[in-house]
Amino acid sequence: MDDLDERILSLLAGDARMSVAVMARKLAVARSTVQARLERLETSGVIAGYTLRLGETAKGGHIRATVLLSVEPRAQPPVLTRLKAIPEVQVAHTTSGRFDISLLVVTKTTADLDAMLDKLGEIPGVRSSESLIHLSTKIDRSV
Repeated sequence: MDDLDERILSLLAGDARMSVAVMARKLAVARSTVQARLERLETSGVIAGYTLRLGETAKGGHIRATVLLSVEPRAQPPVLTRLKAIPEVQVAHTTSGRFDISLLVVTKTTADLDAMLDKLGEIPGVRSSESLIHLSTKIDRSV
């Protein structure tokens, strides 16, 4: 990746619906250059896809929480397999430090969150959990 690739990615991060023609004008390069670069970035896996990011209005009415799991040694693979089957688990990251796995969980109500947390606690290999309910989003730079 060179500077032009980085600038293309930056433009897409700001507006993934930007047309190739508009990108070419902003970057002061030929439209065919931008098109070829996009195809190469997609083929090489740098661009994994284009997606929709919902705003807070669309997310309203849902409870979001970060759940931190402490897992027994060598139990991580089967725990992750079980987590994949729980639709409320939106994202799972392995982590370093006091906790082994960080989850982003989304439920409709606090009662649903409570039931889901109980379900997590029943997974063999999960030692403990700590949950943090998201109150509001102040900064979101995710792409």
